[in-house]
Amino acid sequence: MTQPHIDQLASGLLAQIAAFADAVDGADWDTPVPTCPEWPLRVLVGHLGQAPRWAAGIVRGGTPDGIPDPHEAVPPRDWRTWLLAGASELVEAVRAVGPGTPVWTLTGPGPASFWLRQAAHDTSVHAVDAALLTGVPYALDPDLAADAVSQCLELLSSPVAEALKPAVAALRGAGSIGLRPSEGSIGGWVITRTQTGVSWRRGPGRADVTVTGAVEDLLLVLMRRLPPQHVAIDGDGQLFDHWLAHSAL
Repeated sequence: MTQPHIDQLASGLLAQIAAFADAVDGADWDTPVPTCPEWPLRVLVGHLGQAPRWAAGIVRGGTPDGIPDPHEAVPPRDWRTWLLAGASELVEAVRAVGPGTPVWTLTGPGPASFWLRQAAHDTSVHAVDAALLTGVPYALDPDLAADAVSQCLELLSSPVAEALKPAVAALRGAGSIGLRPSEGSIGGWVITRTQTGVSWRRGPGRADVTVTGAVEDLLLVLMRRLPPQHVAIDGDGQLFDHWLAHSAL
């Protein structure tokens, strides 16, 4: 399975930011978001309006001084329009420069599409945060959910992962984890812990622990949005628990 086309990423981002806005409409913005520890809903709204605009600036040729603080974001009264406009701004910026144009990314030089991919998957997970908070249904596109798993593993295996999140260093060691989607068309992943870091590959394979479930559930368990009881775990469950405890980005 290859990375989703730019059009699929764009439509996914726009659909999920709209789903987020629908989920939180009428909610108390001071309510803590249980799946985003230490963030009230107000900060999460601010993040989803702020982040794509920051990324769009990078795509247009900017070099960031640092990652913006979502606590400093101030959503306007018409916050829904603000959220949708921010996502659209990023889509338009990537289309304008071309998705393959080299830009600054979190892991070094990369294509402009990096930021659209990052925003699409980040927004999808936060749309689930909102749905879980307010008790409304959610749905993730299986192909995009699968790509979000791959992107997560790309970041965790990057040479800069430990600099971004020092806790990732605890993933060094031994043992392997297989992720097996119940959707046969998607395939799976095998993650291997080594003394120098994390490696992974797509496809089937034997592992010390195998985690099976719908790809949406696999993603949300990996992102610590759902408890492991939502998937089937066969093998060394402690190894998977350790992974979940140290793989947050």
